[in-house]
Amino acid sequence: MKNRSLAVAAAAAAITLTLAGCSDSGSDTSTGGGEGSGLSGSIKASGSSAQKNAMAEWINAFQTANPDVTIDYQANGSGAGIQDFINNQTSFGGSDAPITGEDKTAADARCTGGEAINIPMVGGAIAVAYNLEGVDSLTLTPEVIAGIFNSTITTWNDPKIADLNPGVDLPDAAIAQFHRSDESGTTANFADYLSATAPDVWTYEPGKAWVAPGGQGSKGSDGVASSLSSTPNSIGYVELSFVLDGDLKAASVDNGAGAVEATSANAATAIGAAQIVGAGNDLALQLDPTIAEAGAYPIVLVTYEITCSTGLPAEQLDIVKPFLQYAASTEGQGILEGIGYVPITGELLSKVEASVEALA
Repeated sequence: MKNRSLAVAAAAAAITLTLAGCSDSGSDTSTGGGEGSGLSGSIKASGSSAQKNAMAEWINAFQTANPDVTIDYQANGSGAGIQDFINNQTSFGGSDAPITGEDKTAADARCTGGEAINIPMVGGAIAVAYNLEGVDSLTLTPEVIAGIFNSTITTWNDPKIADLNPGVDLPDAAIAQFHRSDESGTTANFADYLSATAPDVWTYEPGKAWVAPGGQGSKGSDGVASSLSSTPNSIGYVELSFVLDGDLKAASVDNGAGAVEATSANAATAIGAAQIVGAGNDLALQLDPTIAEAGAYPIVLVTYEITCSTGLPAEQLDIVKPFLQYAASTEGQGILEGIGYVPITGELLSKVEASVEALA
């Protein structure tokens, strides 16, 4: 927590320089670090709980520098965040999967003169988190992960787990498996990974809703993390930040080139291989769950901030644009790695900055 506090303090001090003079042709979005900044008002946003911790840091720093601004972000899950945006209840939505299909069409309809676009802002590892007394190191393969989460592997000392972990004292205990009860982009990415890497075991259609039998549902990434922390012999999937915040451990995952720890740096290797599949300022990405590169943690996500390229009311745009500019800034992205996320970097970050700058 000390590193997080220092990062927020530094961001709050630096935000004056980062945002001073930001503006667009339609409105004055200039902000400063305090008195005289001229930025005031409030917006609502909702969605991805995986990015909850990142949003908390960004909002804290941004509101510290702009005390007349209020940003209310509700981490109610990617599915709810998309629907809130479509229903014109929020200024932007957070989703761990890009908005597409019927949802994209519906979201476009609320953007007067524009379209709904995906702006990647947070990267992260989806950790296979566990609470198993005395077990500090655990290695799993895609097939074994799929077997645990489809309830065909039900005890910790099952030979399929034991064979991967020689010398580890695995208990003869039932596995308490937790998954998301709400519609979640984290679930969608996790299911995509299992479908791509263990298709003979994971035979379910990927999506934001959990469809496999068995296990127990918890709402939000924080809900899953809390359930794991309070339940011995449990396992679940959460964004890595929640493992670092709680008293949990994360399994290493064998991607075909060896076991890889769930770390921000290892997740960054996998995210760096993503391809942009969106057009123009829509920066939807295609991740490769089958990546078999040494040191690449394969179960990853990217959280998008979904908003209107054009068509937000001016009083919302005046806050959304500088806030997202801050999130994409050196200071904003610099907060992420210290709290278990993966910053957006390089050419992709330049495209993110251009996409945000074009909001009108």
